[in-house]
Amino acid sequence: MNAPRNDLVKTSLQRVRVGIGIGIVALCVLGAITEDVINHDPLTQFDTTVLESLHRHSSPLGVTFFASISRLGSPMTMTFVGLGGILLLAARREWIVLGGWVIALTGGGLIDHWLKVAIHRPRPSYAPELLQHASWSFPSGHAMGSLVGYGMLAYVLLLLGPRTRSYRLLVVTGAALLIVAIGISRLYLGVHYFSDVVGGYAAGLLWLSACVSAVELARRWQRHRRVLSLNPTS
Repeated sequence: MNAPRNDLVKTSLQRVRVGIGIGIVALCVLGAITEDVINHDPLTQFDTTVLESLHRHSSPLGVTFFASISRLGSPMTMTFVGLGGILLLAARREWIVLGGWVIALTGGGLIDHWLKVAIHRPRPSYAPELLQHASWSFPSGHAMGSLVGYGMLAYVLLLLGPRTRSYRLLVVTGAALLIVAIGISRLYLGVHYFSDVVGGYAAGLLWLSACVSAVELARRWQRHRRVLSLNPTS
């Protein structure tokens, strides 16, 4: 009777350890990129090289295609994803995961806004051609928002779905490809620099790992309380 419970506890602790490790790496990457952007280090020269190269090789068909991909990471799309997740988790009565879901998505938006205001990096010169409203460039909100939103979605699907290897591989691979495609779309469209996208990924990964770790700890605490209520003398 205790073996499955012990396996769940070990799995939860492993996820927390992995989350903390990933968060530390993401924080280091974000710090390094932010420093380079602020100090105009060689990374910003690479930004310009990538920007100009993609602009030279862009085409109307490519712009149309990547604009469609980019919309999958837009605030409106992520709002629909957020509402869908809320309805799903509420129907399944996964209250702890629901709390983590709401905090992850709303907190990610606030962090992105704060970083943009704090760094206030101007957009690339090609951005006004596609953007209706001016905003700061670093980090990429689409990159960060898609990583947090689709990353949390993948986490929820892994929790609620079948525990088969093929299913898990499909969910993780699908989320990763979508997130990367959205980041590439922002570069192709010329609305962000390379470091903006990588910085958005790093910030999103840092926040996502913190939220997932917190959810795992809360779920472990909930299971512990449930065990104590069933076995008061244990």
